[in-house]
Order: sequence, then C-alpha cells, then structure tokens
Amino acid sequence: MLIANSLMQAKPEEPKIRVMLVDDHIVVRTGLSFAINNDPHMQVVAQADDGNEAIELYRRHRPDVVLLDLRMPKRNGIETIAGLRKESGSVRVLVLSSYGGGEEISAALEAGARGFVGKDAPLEELLGAIHQVHAGEQVLAPEISRRLASRISSQLSGRELEVLRLIGKGLSNKEIGAVLNVVEATVKVHVTGILSKLGVADRTQAILAGIKRGLIHVD
Repeated sequence: MLIANSLMQAKPEEPKIRVMLVDDHIVVRTGLSFAINNDPHMQVVAQADDGNEAIELYRRHRPDVVLLDLRMPKRNGIETIAGLRKESGSVRVLVLSSYGGGEEISAALEAGARGFVGKDAPLEELLGAIHQVHAGEQVLAPEISRRLASRISSQLSGRELEVLRLIGKGLSNKEIGAVLNVVEATVKVHVTGILSKLGVADRTQAILAGIKRGLIHVD
C-alpha cells in the first residue's frame, strides 16, 4: 500500500528541451552538443552543417529550439531562419554567432529569430537563453542589445529620440509638443516615424522596444 501511494505521489519528469544545432564547424557542434547534453533539462536531437540540411532535419525531428549560426555555406542564417519559419510559424530559433553588427542582428530578428547570443558568451548564459527561448521569450545579450541600439539610434533622428524618451516618461503628444516647443501635429509625425522604424504598433510597444534596445531608460 505504501509503495502504491509513493508511486501515485511521484511527479512525472518534465520532458527535455529538444535542441537542434546548425553550424558548419564540427568542432563547435561537438562542444555545444557535449555541453547541452550535460544539462539534465535538454538534449541535442539533430545536427546540421548547412541551412538546407537544417530545414530537412527540422521536418524530421521538429526540435523545440534551433540553435543556429549566421555564417554558413549554401544557405546563410537569415535565409535558413526564413525557411524554417515557412516550415512552422512557431519555430523557436536562437542565433549563436561570433559575428553580428546591428544590421545583421536586426535582419535575424526580422526573419523570425527569438534571440541572439554571442559565441563568446558564458555557458550558463547560453543554456539560460535556450530555456528562455523555449518558454517563448525573446533573448538579447547585453552586448547584442547595444549593437542593435546603435543601429536603431542611427536610424532615428535626434528629434525622434527625444520624442521616444518623452513617450517613455508617460507624456502625451500635447505635453511633448509643449516641452519641445512644436505643435502637436508635428509630434504625431515623429511618433509615426518612431513606430515605423522600431517596427511596433503603438506607444507601449515603442517604450518596451526602446528599453529592451537601450534607447531609453525608465526609472
């Protein structure tokens, strides 16, 4: 009876996060595979050395998270992310690359990547990023956020950055106009430009994007 009760109370083990590695360097894949398989909560289920193979293996294994390099032969990382998104709109891709200026990072995110981590990141940070992406979160390492912020800062005009920061302080268009000594209609034009350049739909999303990318700081 005690044995039966113990079995009834035992919690089933949570399924492991199934990871696919996509990198054209076998040494990198070997090291990553060893590290990931040593984590009790995840396992590597497939490895690909180019984008075409990645899409084929994704069809076969349907991993929970795809860990992918950007610089690969035959089909680069951006094209591979787009191809994976065609296979499944819910695919979770985490980019792991030693490269990545603001343009490349932005392109990867626009293609559908859920996060971007540098290959020089500590192992704990990488494993944590895999967990976060699996949970549906977006992950950008601090250095990656700075690069992205630098790119976006160069896209936003000085006045648009001022407006974004005032939006972050909770000011209305009319209040922003008073602070900057411009009419409300001009502020509306700047807000429209900000939303377009940040790729967001409203002011709240603009604030969140600005905070995440280091453009603004909210106390």
